[in-house]
Amino acid sequence: MIVENPIERLVYRTFVLTWPFYAVGALYIVGPVLAWVLGGLVVLVLYLGPAVREDMRATGSIPPVIWGWFVGMFVMLIALWVGHLDWGLGTGKTIKSSIGWAKGWALLALFPLAGAVLPIRRETLIRAQCVVGLWTLILTPILIAAPYIGLPERIFTSPLKAVGGPGPEYFSVYFFTWDPSSWTPRWQFYAPWSPFAALLGTVMVLFALEEKDIKWRSIGIAAGAVMIFASKSRMGLVGLVACTTVPRLLPLILRGWAWQVLAAFTASMSVLGTAIATAATDAISAFKGARADSTRVRETLQRIATERWQTDGYWFGHATVQPGSHAVEYMPIGSHHTWYGLLFVKGLVGFLALLVPFVWQTVLALKDAALGPRGRLPLGIMMTLTLLSFGENIEIEAYLLWPALIVLGIHARELQGPYDLEQ
Repeated sequence: MIVENPIERLVYRTFVLTWPFYAVGALYIVGPVLAWVLGGLVVLVLYLGPAVREDMRATGSIPPVIWGWFVGMFVMLIALWVGHLDWGLGTGKTIKSSIGWAKGWALLALFPLAGAVLPIRRETLIRAQCVVGLWTLILTPILIAAPYIGLPERIFTSPLKAVGGPGPEYFSVYFFTWDPSSWTPRWQFYAPWSPFAALLGTVMVLFALEEKDIKWRSIGIAAGAVMIFASKSRMGLVGLVACTTVPRLLPLILRGWAWQVLAAFTASMSVLGTAIATAATDAISAFKGARADSTRVRETLQRIATERWQTDGYWFGHATVQPGSHAVEYMPIGSHHTWYGLLFVKGLVGFLALLVPFVWQTVLALKDAALGPRGRLPLGIMMTLTLLSFGENIEIEAYLLWPALIVLGIHARELQGPYDLEQ
């Protein structure tokens, strides 16, 4: 694997050092720093133009969907300021929240921008993901053995937490954690908690499936599967199946015989539909029952967030998450769901600020995936982000999702050029 320019080298080395950065509790710092460095490089190469060395020049103009992300995230910042003014939270909290925006929401625009403008190739990120997978497979036996040989859950919390963040878990290094509902071990690898690790595993599988070298492809797929199963996350299992298969099946919709199969399937539903619907309902109930306490807490958080959004924060929300009661195990109101969280914290304005570019990017990926293999990885990423948004807050996890966000930018750049059947 040949890295072609200093920008690509920066991205590649940052990515492959994921585990060493995690070992010192630095991942939460590395992500935002990289985002703003790449954003600065974008401004530099666009401003200097031909004066930049040839292998570092901008690959083209900024695609429209990337402008959509920028406008959306700027509106998010405006919603934050207005919310703080509405609730009288003061200058100090406004500055602190603005810094939080720069480390969270802003990354959803900066990384796609970097992918769209800077000379970074897909294959570089794909190989780097597989290298991270190799690190993961090497360390997995130690992590799996840890709870059974008496090692502690948490190794240490890095002093880097002094820079500030959502919580100490973002700067902590773990062997494993105990599931409070079943008192069995779960593994989170380099993520702050297990469910997020599962969807990072899904992203790893998506990247690995695009790797041309069978050795690295096998390593990446195996490592991603280990992350999904060891995390014991229901959402991760859904992602492993849906996000990898749907993008590959989508081109079938353009073929005539597929429509005939669909027509036959639709007709059969008149006979089998009731039985299938009953089975699906039972499956969903079993899925929720697998971790009933978690499901109950999430549903209660969502209900409270919706009610309070409608009654006292319709347009610009409540500005910040707020402490929850014993009924939700003291989880903050506005957490554990991107969309309900946005309604609660930033109101309808913030909700639409994410929804518009999110749907725009998804539609582009859907269309391209239906045409050929180039759109498979971007669509799989958008499907994974969709799953993630239903159980997590995307903005506070963008610092680990950055390779996927760069790929979305690369895809936006590719869409501006002629279609390459080999992509």
